[in-house]
Amino acid sequence: MFDPKFFDEINKKISEVIAASPAKDIEKNMRAMMMAMFARLDLVTREEFDVQMQVLQRTREKLDALEARLAQTDKSGAQTDPGA
Repeated sequence: MFDPKFFDEINKKISEVIAASPAKDIEKNMRAMMMAMFARLDLVTREEFDVQMQVLQRTREKLDALEARLAQTDKSGAQTDPGA
């Protein structure tokens, strides 16, 4: 049968060929190009996004509370001023 070292040598040679192939350079160049493209976009991190979502949520809650107070004030004003 075959010697197990034979398969190890074939595996090693294939790995060397792949490492020396242009595919590795293409991958490296594509990665660099994509990173440059992402850098030009005005992207935010997930953490920044989450913080802004929390700020927006608090702002919405305050707006809802103010709208409810305004509606209550309008309702109270309409009841006390029948001539309006």
